[in-house]
Amino acid sequence: MSGWESEQSPAPLHVVNSLPGTVHGQLAQVGSVHGGITFNYHSAPPPGAEPRRPDQVPRPPRRFVNREGPLAELDAVLAGGQGAEGCPVGVFSGLPGIGKTAAACQWAHRHQDRFPDGQFFVDFGALGEGAGRDVSEALAMCLRGLGVHDPYLPARLADRAALYRTMSADRRMLVVLDHVSRPAQVTALLPQGDGSAVLATSTWRLGELALDGAALLHLDVLDHSSSLELLAALCGQQRIEAEPEAAAALAGLCGGLPMALRLCAARLTIHRRLSIGSLVGELTDEHSRLGRITVSSGPEERTMAAALEVVYRDLPATAARIYRTLGLMPNRASDPALVALASGFPVQAVQAALDSLEAASLLTGTEDGRYVMHSLVRLHSRELARTLDPPDAERAVVSRVTGHYRALAVLADLAIRADRLRITVPSEAVGAEGLATDPIGTGPFGRAGDPRQNALDWLEAERGNILAVLKAASTFGFDRQVWQLSEAFTVLFLHHRHLADWRESLELGADAAARDGQPAAEARLRSLLSRPLLDLGRDDEARAQLEAADQLAVESGHLALQASVQEFLGRYWERHDPARAADAYRASLALNVQAGEGRGAALARYFLSCAQSAGGDYTAALAGLAEARQDLLARGDERMAARALADMGRARARAGDRAAAADNLRQAVTDLRGEGASHYEARALEDLADVLDTPAEARECLRRALVIYEEAGSPRAVEVLARLAGD
Repeated sequence: MSGWESEQSPAPLHVVNSLPGTVHGQLAQVGSVHGGITFNYHSAPPPGAEPRRPDQVPRPPRRFVNREGPLAELDAVLAGGQGAEGCPVGVFSGLPGIGKTAAACQWAHRHQDRFPDGQFFVDFGALGEGAGRDVSEALAMCLRGLGVHDPYLPARLADRAALYRTMSADRRMLVVLDHVSRPAQVTALLPQGDGSAVLATSTWRLGELALDGAALLHLDVLDHSSSLELLAALCGQQRIEAEPEAAAALAGLCGGLPMALRLCAARLTIHRRLSIGSLVGELTDEHSRLGRITVSSGPEERTMAAALEVVYRDLPATAARIYRTLGLMPNRASDPALVALASGFPVQAVQAALDSLEAASLLTGTEDGRYVMHSLVRLHSRELARTLDPPDAERAVVSRVTGHYRALAVLADLAIRADRLRITVPSEAVGAEGLATDPIGTGPFGRAGDPRQNALDWLEAERGNILAVLKAASTFGFDRQVWQLSEAFTVLFLHHRHLADWRESLELGADAAARDGQPAAEARLRSLLSRPLLDLGRDDEARAQLEAADQLAVESGHLALQASVQEFLGRYWERHDPARAADAYRASLALNVQAGEGRGAALARYFLSCAQSAGGDYTAALAGLAEARQDLLARGDERMAARALADMGRARARAGDRAAAADNLRQAVTDLRGEGASHYEARALEDLADVLDTPAEARECLRRALVIYEEAGSPRAVEVLARLAGD
């Protein structure tokens, strides 16, 4: 307040009381006052130097990496020229620790010249909540930056907002709002001046702001190379190069989350004797991983868990309960119906809760209507569930989820090949009522299009989830569910050779069948296990599994199963003793005929003919393959019929008829691709390359085979790559 004076009138004498100098505040203490008083209150700031341009945005963290895409998007949103209509607003949202504040600060510092009247910064995370106190204080902070001193700040929120609009009207400024939790925190601070902009960060999606034209930019985790780049920048490139495998593992355990990477890097920097490998060893245990992603500095401690806890506390009660349930579910992606089954809540309540969790950036929705959690968020939700929920909650959730996947996997298996040998009784796994309404066993896969392809697509999409469910169910001792799910699951791998997953799922299933006292199931799964083991070049392990399966099959008295095991033994002996392979196939053929298994007999005849071809008896081999192919086609087994055609081509190639061999193999490649039998397609492509006269066409066949093998993780990729390199 510049001076203070009062005038007393009307009065016989004109009296003037004056206080010279500067008096701060809106109150004055005076003596006796008579008559009317007029106060002349001057709110102009004190004279002095020109106010400095506000530059309040913190510097971005050192070693900022890989946000060029979102920053470029923000350029298009906020970099409007002078006179742009309205105030553009950009919002960075994402997980706690994803680097929202860092990205906002980085953009602000890159574009200081675009805002000549200054950059303002408000951290709502540090302000009080309730009754508009946070917005009121945020307005006060901005008004101070605009030159208003505390004595002249209006007391009421509405008055502060009005003064802010007035004082920002002729300015071009950037307002950065950090840790926003409500749209009102943004709308109250929109500056009036043309060319001004607002950049907000929030864990919450703040979808309501989109109605006002705000651009909502969701930040994702760093990719693997950027995670390694950040670790190298923080820890030193030499340290990363000294332990490259451990560094890659550390990046994976942090899930591309910048905060987790920075906390781990800080631990490595503070504790120089701690190797990256040792830190990886600490973090490998899921039970303690979240607690070990931390760094202490004196009495303060920064943790990933604390950052997630802040968001969890703001969740509605049902969303918090669903959040904990998701942590107990073994699968990595879930749709609302499955979450409802696991949690016991109605689907409508679950959908509302999932929407809340997605809005809080704790979940990410996928295009197919499912939801996924970041690995560290899942650990946090699981820890909360194990602390807050009843002791048997996790067991109940895993049981429900396993039952769900077992039923659908059995239906998928039936849709793909109804007459395939299986030990599982479908009505036990699915329920008699479900099969009664769907006698051909297609279940949900027959609702549209091709049931067989729909089932294969579902199994492929759910492959990671099913493997996780098998592991969790094994931990809880759900042995019957495990081996039945494992048996049904294997139909996927007969079409798509994911060898490591196939091996692991069958090992879990075979061990569960043994604990369940089911020799037939154990024999079936151990014989199937020989297949990925042979493909992985682990022949001795495959033979041990087959010998155990043979004994168990005999004990079970199951003739069709004994025939199947003999067939798998023939596959093994093909690599080591062709004569014994032929004997095994003949035994399989006889057992299938005795059991009345027509398809099994056709398969045994097919494999016997392959053995005859390998042994040089091409006439018998071609006759047997042609008979097996016709039988398989009559049974609707186009996939195995295509394999028989490929082997007819191989037999003709061995006999020297290259032209006929090429014709057979070309058609077989087309048929196998149509059946989704990628592994056998690749083998046929290799053999086709051997009989082609055009080198360029042969190389193209090998390149296509290489892609298939690499995607499946097959060791044959190395052999094909060597062939390509040698041409």
